[in-house]
Amino acid sequence: MNDPAGKGTSKGVVLIVATIASFIFPFTGSAVNIALPSIGKELSLDAVMLGWIATAYLLSSATFLVPFGRIADIYGRKKIFTCGMVIYTLSSLFAGMASSANMLISCRVFQGIGGAMLAGTAVALLITVFPANERGKVLGINVAAAYIGLSLGPVLGGILTQHFGWRNIFFPSAFLGLAVIGVVLWKLKGEWTGAKGERFDFAGSVIYSLALVALVYGFTLLPAMSGVWLIVGGIIGLSAFTRWELRTRSPVLDISLFRNSRAFTFSNLAALINYSATWAVSLLISLYLQYLKGFNPQSAGLILVAMPAMQAIFSPLAGRLSDRIEPRLIASTGMALTTVGLIIFIFLNKETPLAFIISNLILMGLGFALFSSPNTNAVMSSAPKTAYGVASATLATMRQVGMVFSMGVAMLMFALYMGRVQITPEYYPLFQESMKTSFIIFAVLCFGGIFASLARGKVR
Repeated sequence: MNDPAGKGTSKGVVLIVATIASFIFPFTGSAVNIALPSIGKELSLDAVMLGWIATAYLLSSATFLVPFGRIADIYGRKKIFTCGMVIYTLSSLFAGMASSANMLISCRVFQGIGGAMLAGTAVALLITVFPANERGKVLGINVAAAYIGLSLGPVLGGILTQHFGWRNIFFPSAFLGLAVIGVVLWKLKGEWTGAKGERFDFAGSVIYSLALVALVYGFTLLPAMSGVWLIVGGIIGLSAFTRWELRTRSPVLDISLFRNSRAFTFSNLAALINYSATWAVSLLISLYLQYLKGFNPQSAGLILVAMPAMQAIFSPLAGRLSDRIEPRLIASTGMALTTVGLIIFIFLNKETPLAFIISNLILMGLGFALFSSPNTNAVMSSAPKTAYGVASATLATMRQVGMVFSMGVAMLMFALYMGRVQITPEYYPLFQESMKTSFIIFAVLCFGGIFASLARGKVR
């Protein structure tokens, strides 16, 4: 059944389940980051293993996003969404019961796989059942849910970890997942496909997945030479994947989406740049507040809420504006504000007033809100109906790869300036230098992203 108007089911039900799905992932991710010291203490983990608890999810979800987006277009978006929620729910439940680091990291990998199935279908379902004149509004609500998850994650994660133990950060996700599965099976009628009957490109999916794993994993190993070689191998693999996709009759990623649509190409590039330039900001400011300013984790988390709270408040408004005003204008304005915020953070030092830091976090939150919803609207509006799943998954992949790249830049700066040491008072000046260089790189990236955003041209 293909029901673009949403007559076979309630559009509100689709919005609810997609919104809860978009809330769960950032909530769990930001809560896990707060809980890492407690996890490390109980499971006796070193810094590298702790890093993998955070990275395993990003890597596995980025690897499977595009293949599952294509599978959803062929076999049904609701079907893949439901399977993804089942996998995510079960892996969250088992993560809370993990008895070893290997078990916990394995659960995070499966969370990433489930997350990939959901991210590749949630936005596609919204675009399928809502008419074009309502897309900006519902995408704004969807993006706002993600930012509410980002906002609540550090606060609730800190409370749950402190009073009930780190395992309890996974159980709310499992509970919400069970609720979504129940609503989908009870209320969501019919099925939606965009490429029913077409063949799934298994060979292309394998090439793509291996190349992306090599690229992303390689970046986490820098500055070691093994990381450099893996990155080179990943780039060669992605080039081979592109050539394969241009020749195959039923590609997992339709390269013509990029060749035939300037708006699709540059909107995805803008998303990659934006997340590359901004994702590690919370990590850097969190460390800065706790080490250089002397705040405890709970206080630092409350200060950091300023940025995602602004994103949650203004994303729906930005989404509605993009239904009336050309998305590239709103998104590019947001990218420009974010660039200003990153430039301001270059000059952070121990004496910087707290009010100034919070004001700049608010500015960056506003900039990101103005960018994200209109950019998502531009990507999905420039894709044909047969490729909504792949378009949604492609955009989500750009976000995930950008997140890993952003974290990689910050970690690389730490390694170059300080080496593999704990951040103790004698290393504070070097930490500040590494933070400053990171913000310079991010500001340059984001400034270039303004032009990528403007270059997309008109969507309507």
